[in-house]
Amino acid sequence: MAAILQRGTRVALFHDNCCALRWLSTSASNLAAAPSASKKTLAKPNVKNVVLVAGVRTPFLLSGTHYKNLMAHDLMRTALQGLVKRTGISKDSVDYIVCGNVIQEVKTSNLTREAALGAGFSNRIPAHTVTQACISSNQAITTGIGMITSGQCDVVIAGGVEFMSDVPIRHSRKMRQLMLTMNKAKTIPARLQLISQMLSPAALIPELPAVAEFSTGETMGHSGDRLAAAFGISRQEQDEFALRSHTLAQEASDKGYLSDRLTYKVPGVTEPVAADNGIRVSSMAQMSKLKAAFVKPHGTVTAANSSFLTDGASACLIMSEEAALARGFKPIAYLRDYMYVSQDPTDQLLLGPAYGTPKILDKAGLKLSDISVFEYHEAFAGQILANLKALDSDFFAKTYMGRQSKFGSPPLEKFNTWGGSLSLGHPFGATGVRLVTTAANRLKKEDGQYGLVAACAAGGLGHVMIVERYPSK
Repeated sequence: MAAILQRGTRVALFHDNCCALRWLSTSASNLAAAPSASKKTLAKPNVKNVVLVAGVRTPFLLSGTHYKNLMAHDLMRTALQGLVKRTGISKDSVDYIVCGNVIQEVKTSNLTREAALGAGFSNRIPAHTVTQACISSNQAITTGIGMITSGQCDVVIAGGVEFMSDVPIRHSRKMRQLMLTMNKAKTIPARLQLISQMLSPAALIPELPAVAEFSTGETMGHSGDRLAAAFGISRQEQDEFALRSHTLAQEASDKGYLSDRLTYKVPGVTEPVAADNGIRVSSMAQMSKLKAAFVKPHGTVTAANSSFLTDGASACLIMSEEAALARGFKPIAYLRDYMYVSQDPTDQLLLGPAYGTPKILDKAGLKLSDISVFEYHEAFAGQILANLKALDSDFFAKTYMGRQSKFGSPPLEKFNTWGGSLSLGHPFGATGVRLVTTAANRLKKEDGQYGLVAACAAGGLGHVMIVERYPSK
């Protein structure tokens, strides 16, 4: 496979002498070794064990639907209240609350604090908001882990929210400058002159938010299209993977596996919201009719094989193991090693999982065959398949990762088997908690020991984490 893509004068070349990955049939064969029989734990001496007690989320909804008249802090407040109800944790016993959010509402700049107060937590409990694009709630979780392992806290709530139904739309910069100058104008003629400038088309055109890289000016969808082409991923492969995600999500929903979902009685909506509304089990024939969404007319990324703009919030309760057991909680998982990675946001924007997967497993002394559950964020079907191909590429491993040979890609029978962001939705600030909670719930359901969570993010960032099932006693 060889593909050369140009962006302006920049050329990105990815070349692999191996055959292209046929993801439906050959991923499992990448694992030559039999699953490890080892039951070793990743506990470290003299380091506190951090456990996940529970995770919840509001149903993830297409933006502009049932949540459209709310605000982000309403969703976050609901997730916090749902977590308290699910776990029975006393609000006064929480030491700290930290949540992720990407597109900030200026009225609630520290959204976490406002949501915590609205949810009835004591005003003596500190709370702050973090932002790291699509891995914002991943960052919230690891911030909480750091607080616990350093001895600052025993009980932390981590979460995240995104509300795409009402993103801030700003006046143009010219208009903002004129308005600020107006406040200083002393005379009526000076004010009239400024008003005349405000009525010009250049001043009146608003600035619309875009899912785009500041450093490159390129939308994430455009980058996804280029990445898919660079790895030779066809439109059919992308549509097949998207269909798989929607089908598995629908099956998991029907079977009651998505137990982290709350039922939300939304003000002004007659029926309680209890399900994600972006799951659409279509057909290859229907999906093939859609036109390219970003690189027109020949791109392969479409609305059907991309995650969609989503409203939703998530929250999880993490504690030191000692505190959890002393207070009568039954954890579902240990939160073990984690790592952040970054790479070139121009040509490798969405390859965080490919870079992070080998590093975190090497650090933990594990192999792919030791992992029972893989939960990777699905920004685009092409992005997921590009990461799988990168992991299965000798050329990529040697050229970009400094490895002797390919690491190997996760087997799909263990990969996102309850659906993923393509089907469930992707509220930027909330997805990380969903991934970690789903990995823990799948380990319990499937009697596995280790789960691997991975996600890409804007800026060429990525996050990986190992989750270990809490033993039954």
